[in-house]
Amino acid sequence: MGTRYQAHRAIGATRITPDKWHAARDAVKDVVDRFGALVESADPQAMATADWSVMDTAAHVAAVAWLNTAAVASDDAPLPMPGIREHIATATVDTIGTSLNSALLHAYTERDPGKVVGTLRTSIDEILRLTAAADPTRTLSWLGGSRIPLAGLVAHLTNELLLHGRDIARAVDLPWHLPDEYAALFFELFLIEIARNGAGHLLDDDRRVHQGRIAVEFRSDYTSPVTMVLDTGDVWIEEPSRDNDVRVHFKPATLNLVLFHRVPRVRAALTGSLRVWGRRPWLLAPFLRKVRLP
Repeated sequence: MGTRYQAHRAIGATRITPDKWHAARDAVKDVVDRFGALVESADPQAMATADWSVMDTAAHVAAVAWLNTAAVASDDAPLPMPGIREHIATATVDTIGTSLNSALLHAYTERDPGKVVGTLRTSIDEILRLTAAADPTRTLSWLGGSRIPLAGLVAHLTNELLLHGRDIARAVDLPWHLPDEYAALFFELFLIEIARNGAGHLLDDDRRVHQGRIAVEFRSDYTSPVTMVLDTGDVWIEEPSRDNDVRVHFKPATLNLVLFHRVPRVRAALTGSLRVWGRRPWLLAPFLRKVRLP
C-alpha cells in the first residue's frame, strides 16, 4: 500500500458513535452465548469446512479472541501464544488463511469443547472489561501493519463468531441466524474504519493494479451511505457524491457472506440482497480484486 497508510492518517468521517459502540458490545455478548451453546451441542469431529472440524473452527475463534485480549491492552503487550507476532506483522489478506491461521491452530492446541468455549467466553469478557471506559475510536495495531479502532475489533470478533457459527451450524444441520444489524456493525466499524485508518500492507499482492480512480458507494437500510475509493492501489473513505462510478445496495449479512466467499455474488444478486448499478458498474470487479477479504 502507499504512504497514505504508512502515515496512519484517518481519512473520511468516522462511523463510530456512542450508540454503535454500545450496540457492538451488546452484539458480541449475544453471539458468543449462541456460539458457545452451538459448539457444546455439535459433533466435535464433524467437518465445518473443507479443512477444519467443528472443534478446529471453534479453536480458531477462541484463539483470535484470546489474542485480542493483548491487542486491547496495548500494542506492546505480550501475546498469549508464542510465535504468532511475526505472522501478524507480515500478514496479507492472501496469507491469513494459510500462514497465520495455521500458526494459530498450531499454537492453540486445546480441542475440548468445554475448555475451548471457556477460553472464548473468558477472553471476550476480558476484552469488554478492559474497554468498558475506553474511547472506542482509539486505534490499535492489527494485522499487516493496519490500524483498527477498538469498536472495529469488537465488531470483527462478532463477525468471526457469526461466520464460523454458520459454518458449524451447517455442518451439523442446525439453524443459525446472522442479524443484518450485527453485520452492519462489521461493515461500518471494521471495514470502513480500517480503510479510514490504514490497511498497512494487508491488501498487497502481485496482481495487476487497476490504474486510476474507482469510487464505490455503499448503501443499505442499516448503514449510513459511504464511498470507498480505490486509486492505483490506495484505498480511502469519502462521502457519497454524484461522480461515484459504482453504487451498491446491500443487505449487510449477505454482503459479509459474499465478501468471505460463503455465497456467490450471482446468487446474492438474484435474491435482491445485492444490487449494483451506476455510471461504470463494471469497475466493481477490479475494485473487489484489490479490496478483498480472506
